[in-house]
Amino acid sequence: MMPTRARARTFEHHVHMVALYTVWYDLVRIHKTLRVTAAMAAGLTDKLIDMREIAEMIDAALPKAGRPKSYKKRAV
Repeated sequence: MMPTRARARTFEHHVHMVALYTVWYDLVRIHKTLRVTAAMAAGLTDKLIDMREIAEMIDAALPKAGRPKSYKKRAV
């Protein structure tokens, strides 16, 4: 069975979801036993980061939207 484009896109979305969960788990979630985030316990950061800040970091890393330099002709 050949994977379709929608199936491949679903896998890509799954990979992104796992990455976001990992970031949340390490940088945002305060662990009960540590009483700090995992990143703070590891010495990677000294402040509590929230999801809004993470979303701003992701937006800053993305290329700016603009017009494409060339357009492809549509098959009619």
